[in-house]
Amino acid sequence: MLDLKFYKGKRVFITGHTGFKGAWLCRMLADAGAVVTGYALEPPTQPNLFSLARLAGKMTSVIGDVRDFAALKAAFDAAKPEIVLHLAAQPIVRTSYEQPAYTYETNVMGTVNILECVRQSTCVKSFLNVTTDKVYENKEWAWGYRENEPLDGYDPYSNSKSCSELVTHSYASSFFADGHTAISTARAGNVIGGGDFARDRIIPDCVRAAQVAKPIIVRNRRSTRPYQHVLEPLAAYLMIAQRQYEDGSYAGWYNVGPDECDCITTGALVALFCEKWGSGASWEDCSEKNAPHEANFLKLDCSKLKSAFGWQPRWHIGEAVAMTCDWTKVYLSGGDIPAVMRRQILEYVEGYKL
Repeated sequence: MLDLKFYKGKRVFITGHTGFKGAWLCRMLADAGAVVTGYALEPPTQPNLFSLARLAGKMTSVIGDVRDFAALKAAFDAAKPEIVLHLAAQPIVRTSYEQPAYTYETNVMGTVNILECVRQSTCVKSFLNVTTDKVYENKEWAWGYRENEPLDGYDPYSNSKSCSELVTHSYASSFFADGHTAISTARAGNVIGGGDFARDRIIPDCVRAAQVAKPIIVRNRRSTRPYQHVLEPLAAYLMIAQRQYEDGSYAGWYNVGPDECDCITTGALVALFCEKWGSGASWEDCSEKNAPHEANFLKLDCSKLKSAFGWQPRWHIGEAVAMTCDWTKVYLSGGDIPAVMRRQILEYVEGYKL
């Protein structure tokens, strides 16, 4: 499904490389021998995975804002990329309620700006915009959303990513219809994994509570989400980018999510974390009244990705949580973070435990 050897020597430009997903992606590509340039704001948290991954010397890191077209274009032109992966975003639903204008500026105009860089270049063969499962008009139904369902995210984050999808569709039709650059989007579900230090995400909240031996506070235990380890969508992104680089007919819009058995409630996820963590970890249901709206039920139909590429999720939710706990305990003990990242990447890609 994924051949990381393809990326050896390939010039890859990543926006949002200092974030959680971006840092894992840079580690994968740097270890594969790609020539990586990242463009993003300073890491969003302290501590942060990008610093812990110790990628200095293995890639070019440019600190900048995707809203700043001139700075983005300068970094892009210097990199001369063949493959562009657009991850930069304001990704937190609650933050989007607090800062809606900033969220739209980043998630919509950031997409316009990177697509303008691609449009004005002659070197890019493959472009992938990473969005979210929340782009769909959520009708709270029991079956998974397909790529042809209406796009209309509810909150400013989700809606801005719906807009980012529409911008990408327009550019693909208006400027890339001749196929000289393959354009795709990937709509992924909720990800977990070692090194996520963000606020208002359930697994980082679990880790913070477990560190100090306090109960985990769960604000919406009944909400159902498609959870997957961060390496699952990253492998799919790289697979899509590779295949459409080689054959433009693979360009399109793809859902990237786990199997139905891994669409679980937040309460079930936290209970699983407590089991895998051990040491008496526990949780409490503290459902909030009058909290900002978040969807209660959301899952994806990934039949298109499976049919087009023969793709299948590799790790189920139990393995994903176990890998997250494994990484975190290495971190808390002062262990070798690049080593545990390389090990987990190899275990995922090769399909066996080292």
